[in-house]
Amino acid sequence: MTDTAVALPHWDMTVVFPNLESPEFQHAYEQAIQEISDLTDLFDAHQIGQQPAGAPTPEVVATAEAIIRRFNGALEGFQILGSYVEEYVATDSRNDLAQAKLSELEGQGVRLWQFGTRLTAWVGSLDVEALIAASPLAGDHAYWLRHAHAEAEHLMSPAEEALAAELHLAAGAAWGKLHSNLTSQLMVPVELDGEIQHLPMSAVRNLAYEADRDLRRRGYEAELRTWPEAALPLAAAINSIKAETNTLTARRGWETPLAAALFDNHIDRQTLDAMLDAAREALPDFRRYLKTKARALGLPALAWYDLFAPVGESGRVWTWPEAEEFIVTQFGAYSDRLARFAARAFRERWIDAEPRPGKSDGGFCMPLWKDESRVLVNYTPAYDGVSTLAHELGHAYHNLNEARRTMLQRGTPMTLAETASIFCETIVREAALTRADRAEQLYILEASLQAACQTVVDILSRFLFEQRLFAKRRERELSTDELNALMLDAQRETYGDGLDPDVLHPYMWAVKGHYYSTGGQFYNYPYMFGLLFGLGLYARYRQDPEAFKAGYDDLLASTGMADAATLAARFGIDIATPAFWRASFDLLRADIDRFEALVDQ
Repeated sequence: MTDTAVALPHWDMTVVFPNLESPEFQHAYEQAIQEISDLTDLFDAHQIGQQPAGAPTPEVVATAEAIIRRFNGALEGFQILGSYVEEYVATDSRNDLAQAKLSELEGQGVRLWQFGTRLTAWVGSLDVEALIAASPLAGDHAYWLRHAHAEAEHLMSPAEEALAAELHLAAGAAWGKLHSNLTSQLMVPVELDGEIQHLPMSAVRNLAYEADRDLRRRGYEAELRTWPEAALPLAAAINSIKAETNTLTARRGWETPLAAALFDNHIDRQTLDAMLDAAREALPDFRRYLKTKARALGLPALAWYDLFAPVGESGRVWTWPEAEEFIVTQFGAYSDRLARFAARAFRERWIDAEPRPGKSDGGFCMPLWKDESRVLVNYTPAYDGVSTLAHELGHAYHNLNEARRTMLQRGTPMTLAETASIFCETIVREAALTRADRAEQLYILEASLQAACQTVVDILSRFLFEQRLFAKRRERELSTDELNALMLDAQRETYGDGLDPDVLHPYMWAVKGHYYSTGGQFYNYPYMFGLLFGLGLYARYRQDPEAFKAGYDDLLASTGMADAATLAARFGIDIATPAFWRASFDLLRADIDRFEALVDQ
């Protein structure tokens, strides 16, 4: 381990509780459970979700206000505990006490889910516009009330909803846990250094990032030889989850699972189609990027295992102090407030950066309490590590702006969750490019385009696969071979001649854990939306920095209080037409042009 790794920080959780065994944690835990139990008495006393609420009489208004306050309080207490425990598990999955507490909290989460469903049904029976007019507190929660009122039209009976919530842990959640456990324990025999070694599937998949093409190929082939060993239970899992989702969405009156997902993500079908139309128009440009990458690597065409191959060289070693100084400085080029926030996150140890056994892979940001978040990264002293850190700090800045809102006002959909992270990542990337030599520019641009290609081209393939899988699953189960064929068709349709059509990845349906969640149907397109929306906002910032900054923080604070179209309109953006999305793709096309010029120099 290098000195750089030794110096990497661990986050400080003691500002909330001393530890999981402390009296302070136990008291907060008992209090949160009591608040959830108290909701039972409150809901039962007012027959919430059991009979129509009727007109907003003074008594009904008082009941609504009491429930909004109490439900917000219970959600906040539960969120703090859940984040606190999850952050122990994320940094040490072998912590049995944390795993036990997390399991207990999952059970309490089901109770909160049931309360939420009852409350939605009750709101659906209200004249919400009259309630909003009669109560300032209801007015503050107007968007949530209107959204709940619309959602209530898609609820089953109270008994059916309660049963669905209780069965979730033993149905969809159990299938998802099977996928997670099975794939994380899958060992792959692969030839390394002249001998066969058995590595976890995640380690073998990471060989795709190696500079040695033969090593990438061997990793890819070993992976494809191993997936059939797990294909039978994984096919059963994905078939069961999609059937459950089809059943529940139909019983709730949704035309398709996609219609339900669009509602949850606060956009409409016209907006989705406008974005996807612009994405299809951009496919030739991404294929041009892939062909340029093939030239850079000296290949006639890219195979699947070449998608993540490095191009260019990152000659600079980014130590942690250098990364910290660079991010704070570049955030400061945007605004003093963003710079002060980043400096505070580093100073108060919001970040866990050291890779170590038992720690989760990748990176994420999670709100903790008050206006604080915690950021997990596995830092590497290269530009990639700096970029990931800036991205996750963007999520934390989003949370900072939402902190003044109640829990019911913070319901940010996935489509808007990437807004600040993409924006902050772009600030840092543009600054890094201006300071880089040709080899470093190639490295940075290719890494950025590689991620964009995944977010647009690969996600479009996953969207098409899932859309077709849902349709076919209404008729019958699909075999492993049929699932593979569906995936290959989607990949050929999107990657086109940008990749060797004979060297694709038929088992991507087994790889991606998001497919194995009843609440994660069509998880894919929101990431494309987030990338393009974030880039579009950055373009608006460049056009008129002061006007943009005047409204940006309030937009971040409002992502749970209005739909995406309403928020975008604040900046003169119409997301329901392809023009905005084409403008975002123009930024990516400019990067492809720049990459192509550097490669062909």
